[in-house]
Amino acid sequence: MDKRCQCGRKQVPRKVDCTTNTSFIDKNDEIDEKDEIDEKDEIDKKDEIDKKDEIAEKDEIDEKDEIDEGEIDEKNEIDKKVEIDKGEIDKTDVSREMVVKNNESAAKNTMSRNSVQKSRSNAKPVFDVRMTQVRRISDLENYQRGRVFGVSGPVVNAEKMAGSAMYELVRVGHFRLVGEIIRLEGDMATVQVYEDTSGVSVGDPVYQTGKPLSVELGPGIMGSIFDGIQRPLRVINKLTNSIYVPKGIDVNCLSRSAQYSFQPSTLKVDNLISGGDIYGTVHENSMMEHRLMLSPRDQGRITWVAPPGNYSIQDVIIETEFDDKISQHTMLQVWPVRRCRPVVEKLPGVNPLLTGQRILDAFFPCVQGGTTAIPGAFGCGKTVISQALSKYSNSDVIVYVGCGERGNEMSEVLRDFPELTVDVNGVPESIMKRTALVANTSNMPVAAREASIYTGITMSEYFRDMGYNVSMMADSTSRWAEALREISGRLAEMPADAGYPAYLGARLASFYERAGHVTCLGSPEREGSVSIVGAVSPPGGDFSDPVTSATLNIVQVFWGLDKKLAQRKHFPSVNWLQSYSKYIRALDTYYETESPEFVELRATAKQILQEEDDLAEIVQLVGKTSLNESDKITLEVARILKDDFLQQNSYSQYDCYCPFYKTVGMLKNMITFYNHAIMAVEQTSGQEAHVTWGLIRERATDVLYELGTMKFLNPKDGQEVLEREFEKLHEKIISTLSDLAENVAAYI
Repeated sequence: MDKRCQCGRKQVPRKVDCTTNTSFIDKNDEIDEKDEIDEKDEIDKKDEIDKKDEIAEKDEIDEKDEIDEGEIDEKNEIDKKVEIDKGEIDKTDVSREMVVKNNESAAKNTMSRNSVQKSRSNAKPVFDVRMTQVRRISDLENYQRGRVFGVSGPVVNAEKMAGSAMYELVRVGHFRLVGEIIRLEGDMATVQVYEDTSGVSVGDPVYQTGKPLSVELGPGIMGSIFDGIQRPLRVINKLTNSIYVPKGIDVNCLSRSAQYSFQPSTLKVDNLISGGDIYGTVHENSMMEHRLMLSPRDQGRITWVAPPGNYSIQDVIIETEFDDKISQHTMLQVWPVRRCRPVVEKLPGVNPLLTGQRILDAFFPCVQGGTTAIPGAFGCGKTVISQALSKYSNSDVIVYVGCGERGNEMSEVLRDFPELTVDVNGVPESIMKRTALVANTSNMPVAAREASIYTGITMSEYFRDMGYNVSMMADSTSRWAEALREISGRLAEMPADAGYPAYLGARLASFYERAGHVTCLGSPEREGSVSIVGAVSPPGGDFSDPVTSATLNIVQVFWGLDKKLAQRKHFPSVNWLQSYSKYIRALDTYYETESPEFVELRATAKQILQEEDDLAEIVQLVGKTSLNESDKITLEVARILKDDFLQQNSYSQYDCYCPFYKTVGMLKNMITFYNHAIMAVEQTSGQEAHVTWGLIRERATDVLYELGTMKFLNPKDGQEVLEREFEKLHEKIISTLSDLAENVAAYI
């Protein structure tokens, strides 16, 4: 009578070679993966049990074996002792765990080959190191499973992960949480999970996908808000009717049902096409023309192009042939977030990134394709500057990444941006149509902050390849660095300054180096740029913080925010003595074309502010009355510059955005007043009746008032109107001060 175990499977005796006391399994043996061994009585390992005693034995056996389908040499002796106890014994590789030579115990638990093949004919093949052809990740048709070995916050250790790759996307636990492998040691993998790991326990499955963490690129990005791993938050809200993101939810990043009007380019059938070539366009919205490019990894000869019409991003719109293989292409591309999109070459920046903030555009400009850091303490206005750049900069596309900051800031963006408009061919359009938001706020999983940074820069590179100028705002990179520090601590890595990992600088550099002004891949020939503006939040406003120091070693523009200026309600609170820009000379050609006198005006203004700072200590000691007349004029003009030029009200209609021509006009009149006032004092210095600052202030009251009210001129009135007002004031300044110098005796 056949003996059966608890699971209902028939126990089969193994075949024994009595001459060598060696148990073996002939080739093509297949043993199921999940058999368990439950022995009710302890087996004495020193007693010899022959074949008949074993068949009659009452102990129930449930062996968990995995044996490959491939051929196993019969003469190969198997190298491991049988270890049996009362509990469950996991035998995942019988080929290495079967009984070998044991002089004290005869072959135990033998099974016949024919019975094994009959009862376990559907066993799955597994990886074996002796296979002549090792499996690759790309060869896997289905998920491969590992097991959770340990959980520490967002970090999960998994075992049985042989065949995994670094930065491979995995699904953790029964909720299938999204994670990414960040360390491999043997068959152990360390996974950082981008969702809340509460509820994940030891033994839960870990599914390998064989793919890196990637984003979907195509029509539908503009105007959307995503989380750190590009899940659309609006869609999730509609599906779940909840303000929270459910664990493990899996939705399409881009809408599969939306239809876009496709218009093919001049490429025809039988034309050759390579990566980056534009083969058509769709109008994503009234403000954004989405240029469809062939993926950088594809090439071939065009065999079919879809006619003009409405298509979804899943519809095939072009077919190519390469090496006798037909490839079908849709509007949708998938790209790994950690890999830079290829370009032909990087170019030096030649055009400024105009922000609409006078102090930034005039004193510390950034180029399109440049890198900028905005470090500052809490309440200094980092977010206001970042949002001002998003609203008013001369960029074609804005990608705003809220990385670890307050959720209310993203709420402000969602509330304010749809109401703001820009004129496109005389028609006001919402700037939300050119903006994509990536929200990973402080109450979201820590590990996803890193993913949000890479998601944002990958989307920026995609629009750059179309030939657009893209600005990416990262608010703030300090929160990303803090996430790196937390994960590094959980990995027990050696800490560096302030507990941050030693590779902090390398991670920041790999992010900022993806900015630049480039020649795009493919035809037609075009140029694009990605400008990165990263806010940094050093604790207590300490610029010696490791994150700030590492960032300043990389970026070319430093907009340092001053806590004292912010406390005096001087906004933007950019310290004009500490900040700098390394792009000033690169923009000389642009300034010579737009405003030849601007470079000299800027140099004079900086000199006035520097002299005022040097005189401040003397004034505190002896007062203003002891200064000479030229120094008094310097102090007064510096006050006008600080109060009426460098300050700017971001919440007003007239001053929220200052175009470059208004910046130049205001600065020109202020410096003209300074030069002619100094000239009047010097011309009359040797005379009995000479010009003093007190006399200038008395006789030029109207001029001083108009200098202080230039900022109230509204750009909506038009450039010509403002330029006429500036020119009128310029002539009034010259005539007033010249008349004062010539007729000083009459005014005393």
